[in-house]
Amino acid sequence: MSHGLSLITLLSPWLDISTQCCSDVTISELELDSRKVIQGTTFVAIKGHAVDGRQFIDVAIAQGANAILAQACDDHPHGEYLVQDGVVIVYLDHLGQILSELAGRLYSLGSLKLIGVTGTNGKTTITQIIAQWLELLGQRAAVMGTTGNGFLDTLQPAANTTGNAVEIQRQLSEFAQQGASYTALEVSSHGLVQGRIKALPFSVGVFSNLSRDHLDYHGSMEEYARAKLSLFTEHHCEHAVINVDDEIGLAWSESLPTSLAVSLQPNVLKHGVWATEVHYSEAGISLAFDGHFGQGHFTIPLIGEFNASNVLLALTTLLALGFDKQQLLNSAPNLVPVLGRMELFQADGKAKVVVDYAHTPDALEKALMALRVHCHGKLWAIFGCGGDRDKGKRPMMASIGERLADKVILTDDNPRSENPAMIVNDMLEGMQKPGNAQIEHSRFNALQYALAQAEENDIILLAGKGHEDYQVMANETIHYSDRESAMQLLGVTL
Repeated sequence: MSHGLSLITLLSPWLDISTQCCSDVTISELELDSRKVIQGTTFVAIKGHAVDGRQFIDVAIAQGANAILAQACDDHPHGEYLVQDGVVIVYLDHLGQILSELAGRLYSLGSLKLIGVTGTNGKTTITQIIAQWLELLGQRAAVMGTTGNGFLDTLQPAANTTGNAVEIQRQLSEFAQQGASYTALEVSSHGLVQGRIKALPFSVGVFSNLSRDHLDYHGSMEEYARAKLSLFTEHHCEHAVINVDDEIGLAWSESLPTSLAVSLQPNVLKHGVWATEVHYSEAGISLAFDGHFGQGHFTIPLIGEFNASNVLLALTTLLALGFDKQQLLNSAPNLVPVLGRMELFQADGKAKVVVDYAHTPDALEKALMALRVHCHGKLWAIFGCGGDRDKGKRPMMASIGERLADKVILTDDNPRSENPAMIVNDMLEGMQKPGNAQIEHSRFNALQYALAQAEENDIILLAGKGHEDYQVMANETIHYSDRESAMQLLGVTL
């Protein structure tokens, strides 16, 4: 909760407004959703992608709004103010774009340090590993992202990977008041394009990788890449930590002269950290490195090559922030796998089940390749594709499943308003031998079938939903969890 600013002070960077109209108006809470306005809240009416908030000014006033900040238009130019039912309405140009800065003036972050992580895959794992590691070193750390916002032991569900500009500033201010010294944020391309984090001061920005996703929104890979790059070029970002095993990251690191390059290859990078040796086993990953911060070696109980990359990026971030290298290495074995991210479920005499959030071609490919290293029997892949989303990735994902798994079961993954059978048909187009794929629309039944057919040394990858505990159908959202299915069918508890 902020202590409040006068409306005049809050808007002073953009407007010199008359003290007569609003000298006694104190702004303490901003709200973009008119339904959440209560007595004393200030309603921010912007033209969004789907809804024009200015249509709800009357509603907000009726619910007790103490002032309205509205996006300027031809009828109401920048700087105009009106009084309606005793409530002042102030019109501002580019309100959506200045919202992050405006909210930042109201909600103080104190000494909270921010770490922003962007990329197609790995954001949740990297932010949560950073937060875990900070906690192991005695720091209070929060996260914001796909699996929720808050401290790791009390995560609250989040509607979007990156919330709106007001929610983010308010939430960070609350973390600071609750004693957080650091917050690691997942930074989505949507959030970057829409200016939701525009005014945040990042101590470190991290880039994980870039592969096909969200093309329904960005239109092209070039636009998608440009959105991600803006974290480092158009935002305050003290240190940039870049995965140069990704070709986009390699190109960026050359154009960002102060960046720290990170690689799993023994590259001798001028300014960076690289692995000199990596070993994978069922117990986890053992990694030796060299570079800008000297040499070191650690082991972590995570599986998969991309997790080696994620952890090396997290380590480099914390070294860039000045944490003691030896303390970091000593505490690494105490890190734990992230919920729904390459999460292993096993019971004696049965195939292993790995639940992972992989829902893009690149993520599915990496998950299957990572598990192949650990698999001494057949590798199974159970996955689907979302409805009302990028159709181009459907045949690509099925092709990857056919190429890298021994057995493929195509299932549903949030079909939304589309016919699930049509989504599966789109996927089958990508397969050389579509007849070899099993089709089972119920994810629970798909896993049940796989476990009945699989042998003890087999691994079953249940991909796409990870931490999610719902399935979005045409007219309803039902409760469903891959993690719960795995535990129930294997007879195990966490």
